[in-house]
This record gives sequence, structure tokens and C-alpha cells, in this order.
Amino acid sequence: MMPTPRWTRRAIPRATAVIVAWLTLIPVAGPLAAQYDVVVAGGRVIDPESGLDAVRWIGVTGGKIVVISREPIAGARLIDASGLVVAPGFIDLHVHGQDDENYRIKAMDGVTTALELEVGTGDVGKWYADREGRALINYGVSASHIKARMAVFHDPGGLLPSGEAGHALASQAQIDEMLEQIRRGLRDGGLGIGMGIQYTPAATRWEILEVFRLAAEFAAPVFVHVRSFGTAEPGSSVESFLEVIGDAALTGAPLHIVHLNSMSLASTPQTIRIVQEARDRGIDVTTEAYPYSAGMTEIQSALLDQYENAPDSIYARMQWVQTGERLTKASFARYRKAGGGVILHLNTPAMEAMAITSPLTAIASDGALENGKGHPRQAGTYARVLGHYVRETGSLSLMEALRKMTLLPAQRLERWAPALRFKGRIAVGADADIVAFDAARVTDRSTYAKPAIPSEGFRHVLVNGVPVVFDGSIVEGRKPGHAVRAPRR
Repeated sequence: MMPTPRWTRRAIPRATAVIVAWLTLIPVAGPLAAQYDVVVAGGRVIDPESGLDAVRWIGVTGGKIVVISREPIAGARLIDASGLVVAPGFIDLHVHGQDDENYRIKAMDGVTTALELEVGTGDVGKWYADREGRALINYGVSASHIKARMAVFHDPGGLLPSGEAGHALASQAQIDEMLEQIRRGLRDGGLGIGMGIQYTPAATRWEILEVFRLAAEFAAPVFVHVRSFGTAEPGSSVESFLEVIGDAALTGAPLHIVHLNSMSLASTPQTIRIVQEARDRGIDVTTEAYPYSAGMTEIQSALLDQYENAPDSIYARMQWVQTGERLTKASFARYRKAGGGVILHLNTPAMEAMAITSPLTAIASDGALENGKGHPRQAGTYARVLGHYVRETGSLSLMEALRKMTLLPAQRLERWAPALRFKGRIAVGADADIVAFDAARVTDRSTYAKPAIPSEGFRHVLVNGVPVVFDGSIVEGRKPGHAVRAPRR
């Protein structure tokens, strides 16, 4: 083990800056003996809830923020944040990749809490148990309608249905069986109910309403991938938004519509207006978006049934994840039989920008990587918002962008899961999930060809007071992530 050096702050030539950076993680001895476990020192602290935007020193003890000081303070570990923006760690409501590969890439993008809320899980207790003590960042999951349907119909699919769960009508007895599985998940601490109606198109409007009734019984939020996208009726984006907003209005269940951008496409102006009007009338509905004009899904899923006899121009807008090739009718049919990820280049930069800059949308990635393959949104979502939408185009202020990444997602969940009241804020008593980044340099580097390249500019990331990214690199051997779950009922 490395001995603890006696070190105090003094002028050191820039040539030894790397040594200085490393020493900021070494326990301090002598005259600067610790008042706090960790001090994040002299950064520009931005807290969207209070509106704070000023240079501060943050003292952390026991994984909590215990002081925010105008003056320098001492700690056992000092992290020099001078010249950096210091903000709450980002909360991603929509992360399918829930393993070490994905947690590492999320941490490098400033994410301290990664939640799987759209698809969820069929066994909430086991899902949490599988990650306890093994996670770099915080994690959480919803109870899943998709998984309950897959269990009832014995569907062989993986993340999403590939058989009867997508295409078979359910009897009332089967719906009741699904509801009981979801109910168990909520009682075991699931962060709401996850639904992907476009992946289970045979689920009738009555079945979906029954799930909303269950959510209302618990006052649990429902995270919904709506039934369809497009401008043609029937089956338009507008129609699909109206279905779930109507269910929320009828039952009183809190509603969160996932990835407004990819569910709206050319109808984005209309769907944003619908969400705003629903909120204006007291309906508890929120939404999210990711900053890319292409989406991704499993090619064998029911979502792509509509393209089985599409024109060649549609297949050319699909990109096979494993090879990067654009598809043809023949390759589309071949890969559907094999199964795997496909990127859908269906949206436009203008509609993407409209969704991202709307004050209604939280930022969420909808991301996953598997052996380095996937969509660039898993690695680059938060850096892209800060680099492109804040610094390059100026279409979002820094405060507003951070609100979308921190406070908005925390507020969506905190009534159901009070643990979120302590996240998404830089405040005394909050969890010490903290990110420090260089606003002039932060940028996404992941591409559709190379989606696993980590973002740049995130210098330091703390999870529950433990540095997991230091000086732009992962700190190995640390697993400080905690479960984020609702109280067991």
C-alpha cells in the first residue's frame, strides 16, 4: 500500500501537474488535517434548484454534502475543481445497459445514477440483489408490464418480446396475472411501472388502462413507450400520446412518456403542445429526450413489423449495429430472423433540437452497449447536450441544461421514491453525487461507427462521496453505487 505523504498546498511547476492531480486523492496530514472526508475545492458550483451559481468549496462526509462554503475548507481528500463547473451528478432515467461496461461509460459522461424505467424487470428483488456491492454508479429499475406479458405468454425474447407477448391478445385472466406480477414488483421497491406499448401492440387499450389503474392504486409513476409514431392516422404520434394522457387523466396515475423525440418525429411540435396542455390542466405528465436524430431497437421486435414490406428507401435508413452496414429488403429479412440491434435514422436535426430545447423534457439516453457495440447515445448524451446545445449553439443555458439532467429527473420520482429527494441537487444533506467538468472542453466523441468512445471534459465524478472518475479517468477497484428504489410496501 502507498504510504501517506505529508503534503500541503504550495506552488508547483506545471510540469508536475499530473503529480499534483494524483496527490489530490491522497489523505492530507499535518496542518490541513481533515474536517471532512472529501472537499471539492474552488469550483463554479451550479445548483438548478436553488439557482446557486458561484465559486464554492463543498465538504463531504459519510457520502453526504455537509457544507457549502464561500471560503476554503480542509478535508482528508482534496479535489481541486478550480476552473471547472461543479454540478449534481446526472440522473439518467432511461438506461438499458446495466452492467460494469455500461456503468463505466456512463460515469465518463457525468452520470451518477442510471435507471432502467422503460422496460424494467420481471423480478425487482433479484434485479437489485444482482447489483448490490458491484456497481460503479447508482442503479434502479421499474416493475415491467413488458416482462409480465412475456412471462404470461412464455415469450422467448431477451430484453424485448420476440414471440406471442408482442402479438397475442390477452384474456382478462391473463391481464390479472400480469397485474399481480407488476404489483409484486411495486411492493418490492420498483421505481414505478415500465411499459413499451409499441413492443406489445396486441395489448388492447383496455389492458393498458388496467395497468394505469394499478399504478394509480399505488400512486406510482408509469414510464411509457407509446403505441406508435408517425403522422398518418390511424396510428399517429398524436393518437398515441392522447391514449396514455387519457389513461393518466382517467385514473390519476403519474405519467412519464419516454423519448418524446423518437416517438414524435415530424409531429414533435404537436406532441410538445399536447404535453404542455395536459400539464396546464393539472395532469401529472412529464417527458424526456435524447440528443440524436437516430434511434435504436431490436430488429426482431414488433416495433418493426410495420416495415416488413417497406420501400427500399426506408431500409436504407436502417443501420445494422454489428457491421455498420445500411440495410436492404433482403438483409432486413435475414437479420430479423437472427435478431440484434438496428439503428433507425428516421428523425431530423430540427426535430431533435426542438425536443431537446423544450423546457418540458428531461435528458435521458435510452442507451446500452454490449461489447462496445450499440448507439453513441449511451456514451455521449450528456456531453453532447453540454457541448453542442450549450456551448456551440447557445440554444440552452448551462443552468437549464443542468436542470434537465439533474433536478427534473429527481422530481419525477421523488414522490414515489423519497430517496430521489437527496439527488439532483448541490445542497446540504444531499447525496454527494457530484460532477466537475470543463465547460470549454466537454464534448461527446462516440459515433455510430464507434459508439463506445467515452466523452471528454468530465474531470471528476463522485458517487456517494467516492471519486469514481478522477482527472478524466476511471478510478479502478471502486464500487460505491447504491440501489435507488422505492420503499417496500
